[in-house]
Amino acid sequence: MKKWSSETEIEAPIEQVWKLFNSSLEEMQKIMPQVIGHEPVKVTPEGTGSIFRQKYKEGKRVVEYDVETLEYLNTPDAKKLKVGFVLANMFEITALYELAKVNENKISFSYTATNMALKWYAKIFLLFANKKTVVSFVEKVKQTAEAAEHKR
Repeated sequence: MKKWSSETEIEAPIEQVWKLFNSSLEEMQKIMPQVIGHEPVKVTPEGTGSIFRQKYKEGKRVVEYDVETLEYLNTPDAKKLKVGFVLANMFEITALYELAKVNENKISFSYTATNMALKWYAKIFLLFANKKTVVSFVEKVKQTAEAAEHKR
């Protein structure tokens, strides 16, 4: 299994950043434009155990998979969302998003991704995987949230 992490500080209120992960498809697409569908299959009151069917577009191909909420925390000073899904019956992936309030207009944001090959030949792909995607995603979240904050 491979694991990558990256973190940064974002000059925006915690709730504004949180809605990019825990809101509508339109909000989610600001940081994940390839996600073209996000429909609830099962929603639990506590968040953990909820399942959403996502559609992801890569080029002309659309892949559909179920995303399960593995951890969920939503307090005024800390937010956490950990999701897991199986992609193309080849990879088991988790994504952990953690937000911590530094002050009213600044947060600490951390993203950790894991990827485990489910087939022997899929392990070859992981040999070439690197942290670049995770670092790019963290930067995209920062830029998106700070741009929205400047428009307010």
